[in-house]
Amino acid sequence: MNRLIERFIRYTKIDTQSNHDTKTHPSTEKQKNLSKVLVEELKTMGLDAFMDDYAYTYAKIKGNTPNAPAIGLVAHVDTSPDAPGANVNPRIIQSYDGSKIVLNESLSMSPEQFPSLSRVIGDDIIVTDGNTLLGADDKCGVAEIMEVAQYFISNPDVPHGDIYICFTPDEEIGEGADHFNYEWFKADFAYTADGDEVGGIEYENFNAAGADVYFIGKSIHPGSAKNKMINALHLAMEFHGMLPVFKNPAYTEGYEGFNHLTGLKGEVEKAHAHYIIRNHDMSKFNEQKIEFEVIAEYMNRKYGYQAVDVKIKDSYFNMYEIIKDHMQVIDLAKKATESAGVVPFTKAIRGGTDGARLTYEGLICPNIGTGGYQFHGRYEFASIQQMEKAVKIFIEIIKLAAK
Repeated sequence: MNRLIERFIRYTKIDTQSNHDTKTHPSTEKQKNLSKVLVEELKTMGLDAFMDDYAYTYAKIKGNTPNAPAIGLVAHVDTSPDAPGANVNPRIIQSYDGSKIVLNESLSMSPEQFPSLSRVIGDDIIVTDGNTLLGADDKCGVAEIMEVAQYFISNPDVPHGDIYICFTPDEEIGEGADHFNYEWFKADFAYTADGDEVGGIEYENFNAAGADVYFIGKSIHPGSAKNKMINALHLAMEFHGMLPVFKNPAYTEGYEGFNHLTGLKGEVEKAHAHYIIRNHDMSKFNEQKIEFEVIAEYMNRKYGYQAVDVKIKDSYFNMYEIIKDHMQVIDLAKKATESAGVVPFTKAIRGGTDGARLTYEGLICPNIGTGGYQFHGRYEFASIQQMEKAVKIFIEIIKLAAK
C-alpha cells in the first residue's frame, strides 16, 4: 500500500464528525484527535506546525523562489453528521470491473444506481462496509495535501513560493471559516481540496443558510386532550408539509435549489427541526428564506400564539461573484491539471466549501477534485488512481506558479 493510501485509511479510522447542536468551537472535541496526528506528522517532516484553540491546524513551507506567489492549500478534518462516522472499516477493491459491489448483507451499489461508479471502472477503489460513511469528504483532501507537503520537503530544489497549509474543523456544519487565522495565513490565493472527480475545478457554489425551527406545543394528558392538546411534533410535520415539495433535494439537480431537513427531534411539548437552504441564484435563495418566515407567521396566526419560531443564519455565498474577476487562479489550475495528464473541467458545486467563505473574506479559494465520491453516506467511495492524480495536480499548481 502506498503512503498516500496508508495515510488516507488511517485518517478515516479516526472519528471526526462535527455536530450542528453543540454551539462550541470546534463543535466536537474528537476532531482534535486527527488534528493532533496531522501536527505531529507535519513536525516529523520538519515543519513548524501547530493547532490553535479552535482546532485549526497550520503549517508553512518556506518558498525557495523569489517573487513566486504564496499559495494556500485547505482541507477539512470533520466528517458529515448525516451518517455514522465511528468504527470506519475501509475495503479496497482492486481493478473495479463495473459490477455490483456488496457492502454488507443488506447494502450494495452498482453503476445503474450510482452512475459515478462508471467513472472509476478499472481503478482501485476504497469503499465502506456499509455501516458508516467512509470519510472521503474530506480525508481524501487531507491525505493529498499531506503528500504534497512531503513532496516539497523531500525535493527542496523544486522551485516554489511559500506554501501555506490549513486543516479546518466544522466545515460540514458551515463553520469551517469562522475562526480562520488570516493574519497568519498569508497566501496570495488558495485552493480547497474538497471536490469529487479529479480534473474538476469548481468556482460556483450554492448560496447557503441554516434554519433552526422551534415548535412549542401544549401538552395535555391524552385522555383529556380534546380541543386542548397541540402536539409540537405535529406542528413540525405541518410546517414541513407547507414547504414546496419539489424543493426537496431528492427532486433537484444542476442549478436547482433545495430545502433539506437534516434533523428533527422533540416530544409533545417542544420540537426542533434543522434545515439547510441552498440556491445558486441569490434572489431565489432569499425567496426560500422568506418562505420559512411566511409559513411560521401563518401558523402562529392559526394557533393564536408563538407556536413556531424560525432562526435563519447565512453560512456562505456563491464564490463565483468574486472569482469571476480573478480568473487567472482558475487558468493556473486548468494548466496544472493538463500538465498532470488530466482533462480539466468546470462545474457548479451542489454544495459548498470553506473556499466560498474564504473567497468572500478576501482569500480567493476555488475548489479542486480529490477523487472521492458520493459524500455523506454509506455509499461513499474513493479512487486510488484519482487521489494520486490529485496530488500531482496540486504539485503542478505550485510548480507552475513559481515559473
